[in-house]
Amino acid sequence: MNHYLAVDIGASSGRHILGSIENGKMTVEEIYRFPNGMIEKDGHKYWDTEALFKHILAGMKKCAEIGKIPASMGIDTWAVDYALIGKDGELVSPVYGYRDSRTENIGKEVYERIPLDELYARTGIQKQPFNTIYQLAAALKEEPESLEKAEMMLMIPDYFHYLLTGCAVTEYTNASTTQLLDPGKYDWDLELIERVGIPKHLFTKIAEPGTVLGDLKKEIADEVGFNCKVVLPATHDTGSAVVAVPAGESDDYNVLYISSGTWSLMGTELMKADTSAKSMERNLTNEGGYEHRLRYLKNIMGLWMIQSAKAELVPDMSYGELCEAASKETIRSIIPANDGRFLSPANMTEEVKAACRESGQQIPETPAQVAAVIYNSLAACYAETLREIEEMTGKHYDCIHVIGGGSNADYLNRITAKACERTVFAGPSEATAIGNLLVQMIAGREIKGLKEARKLVFDSFDIREYAI
Repeated sequence: MNHYLAVDIGASSGRHILGSIENGKMTVEEIYRFPNGMIEKDGHKYWDTEALFKHILAGMKKCAEIGKIPASMGIDTWAVDYALIGKDGELVSPVYGYRDSRTENIGKEVYERIPLDELYARTGIQKQPFNTIYQLAAALKEEPESLEKAEMMLMIPDYFHYLLTGCAVTEYTNASTTQLLDPGKYDWDLELIERVGIPKHLFTKIAEPGTVLGDLKKEIADEVGFNCKVVLPATHDTGSAVVAVPAGESDDYNVLYISSGTWSLMGTELMKADTSAKSMERNLTNEGGYEHRLRYLKNIMGLWMIQSAKAELVPDMSYGELCEAASKETIRSIIPANDGRFLSPANMTEEVKAACRESGQQIPETPAQVAAVIYNSLAACYAETLREIEEMTGKHYDCIHVIGGGSNADYLNRITAKACERTVFAGPSEATAIGNLLVQMIAGREIKGLKEARKLVFDSFDIREYAI
């Protein structure tokens, strides 16, 4: 029996999960977990990539300790953030976090070089102030010396794969989130990059999910106690999660999903990007997916709002307890959950209250009421996004697959089914890690392809149904 290792790093934590197939079912085992979060220093937000890499190695050592050596391993993380690497292989600047304020007013400068409507028509990527294109434009303005020193730019998981193997490539699904990729050619839009003023030499070769990068570097293998292949999963965590949507063959290309976690990514799959003006108006995005299936989706603020409010109000309460308490409240105030004011407020609770006050609605007073307003607002946002996606694709979706950690939010699943008037199937909760493992298993020829992988997920994990 072969073991495969998924290293899944989210904005608040990371985990090492071993997966294998036994008796026709997939099993997963978490062997290591570690914290993550942005560091604030001198008015900026950064990622501690050195500490994260130490955790990556520590989790790999666990494999040797328990005697389960993986045939391959791969890393996925969040999107848009990057590392700038110099001639000696070292970082030439801090690794900024997407919630950093340096991109706040950079958009208008980018649009002087390429208008927003043309930018969308070329890339199909929705306007988000933290997209890589804006981060790089901010770097050009504030610290051009770092771009001059850099030999290459790698997205966060590609940077970690580079440290493990010495192989420098940019994985396709994460590259698509930069807003610098041509969705029709599946490659960098070098003309666009030049117009923005970003040095073209920074961009490495695009590689597809399932690409075998090679073995671990000798010093890494010696440190962790084994050697294995490093295989690119869909390195964008949502890209991996969508691989694990437990859809049947009859639902192929007719899947509607919500990858629910810190962010809620709600969408479907297309074979060709929709870069129309109407799609842009809806703020829908065309991100790369496995097998070049475009993830046509909308970024919704997600459980970041709950995470922030919980930390402010009831840090010792579990998410399950807070969700249950919210379900008993009768407050019906709805706020625009996807408004930029909730991206990085000084205090999420006060921002939620202010939004209710400004709109003349009941102001939540207790932690349960604050949570109820957030959950109900997310469900309302999901219902609106469903209508937009059905209008844009001309399809009717019979059900919604909620995957990721947020699939455990029972109350949110119930009100999502009600608000959207669709059956909700919830699970698996570890969809990102499972999708990461599935791509490795396909590369290792244990699974024939995506359809078989998704059936395996449905047969192997607890999928809960919420009727309308």
